Amino acid sequence: MKNPLLSKHSNYSSRNAHSGFSLIEILVVILIISILMTAGVLGLKNLAAGKGTSSAISTCESLFNEARTIAIAKRCKTRVLIDINDNNKDEYLSRVAIAHQKINDDGTIDPNAWILSNRAYALPAATYYSKEYSKLADGSDIPEASMSGENFTARYAGNYAYYEFNAEGVSLNSGASFIIGAGIRPKGQEPRFIRDAEKDVAGFVIWRNGRTSTYRNPEHMEIDSAKKNF
Repeated sequence: MKNPLLSKHSNYSSRNAHSGFSLIEILVVILIISILMTAGVLGLKNLAAGKGTSSAISTCESLFNEARTIAIAKRCKTRVLIDINDNNKDEYLSRVAIAHQKINDDGTIDPNAWILSNRAYALPAATYYSKEYSKLADGSDIPEASMSGENFTARYAGNYAYYEFNAEGVSLNSGASFIIGAGIRPKGQEPRFIRDAEKDVAGFVIWRNGRTSTYRNPEHMEIDSAKKNF
């Protein structure tokens, strides 16, 4: 005859032995948590990059509008400048400024002298102007010039890609594109897209009247996804 107490204890022990998680089940749970955490980190990085390009494009559009306003007010040419000096420095392809032609005391314009109009704007971290994809309407490169002047200190004097407005506020680069993207830039090298970050590219077209048209789809910018450099 079975002892009821022993039988009850045996049944309890049997049930209790199967109530916990096996090692395999624990490992599966850990693996799932790791995958979710990795996806979350990548998602946050992409979100930050997207916010960086959106913020930069909005600010740069404002700078173009400011440059046009200065041109009309001062009745002289203005330029939106993008630093293309030393690719070992943080400012390379990351600094945007405005300059206008110098107006002499007698009101005449010195066409070869330029005045820095504002404090330069620094693009958000890991966001860069794209020389590769910013083009004139005919597909040629954005013009470049060496800039210097009374208030172009050693920090600001040097080479810039530029977009120009005349004294009437008309864009002399009508149809040109201004493209930026999120990426990485090792010292001394050109910026490169972060993996799978082609979507973190934004830009706009500058029209004759100074207005801009924004686009955010890389396909509209004719960006070859096989090419990872800016």
